[in-house]
Amino acid sequence: MRKLALMLALAAGPAAATGIEITVEGEGANGVIRIDLLEDVAPLHAERITTLAQQGFYDGVFFHRVIEGFMAQTGDGVNAREGGDMRLAGTGGSELPDVPAEFSDIPFDRGIVGMARTPDPNSANSQFFIMFREGYMLNGQYTVVGRVTEGMEVVDAIKRGRGQSGLVAGRPDMMTSVTVTD
Repeated sequence: MRKLALMLALAAGPAAATGIEITVEGEGANGVIRIDLLEDVAPLHAERITTLAQQGFYDGVFFHRVIEGFMAQTGDGVNAREGGDMRLAGTGGSELPDVPAEFSDIPFDRGIVGMARTPDPNSANSQFFIMFREGYMLNGQYTVVGRVTEGMEVVDAIKRGRGQSGLVAGRPDMMTSVTVTD
């Protein structure tokens, strides 16, 4: 079933949208982040984020893993939301099949958006992260899917997590809405 859904997504090609707009609310960040999706670099991943945003999958999802000086991760629409099991935050994905890696030469600079995954490079699904600063150890290891074009001050204000895991205690900041933009 998952293979069939992936084949249908591949046949449809990348969506016409070029970006997403994320409205963030919380104890740390409040505002809008605009992201340019790089359809020419990672068409399958850009299509996945676009599809999930159009379905409302990301609305109400927390930034569950936020590491000072590194990145803010979100997109677990199963566990990292109101009524979800925050103890499992970061383990959930959409019902769509995982997306194969689309590695590129684009470096993980400040404001780059990458796709989160398990140790399997072909396991990206719904979760993504935004870089606070350079993270070149990720180059060639994770798919670059976009870059922040507006709202880095909002990204910088996202409530930080604790320790190396970056799990956010209490109530994390939330993506209240994620919409597709042209």
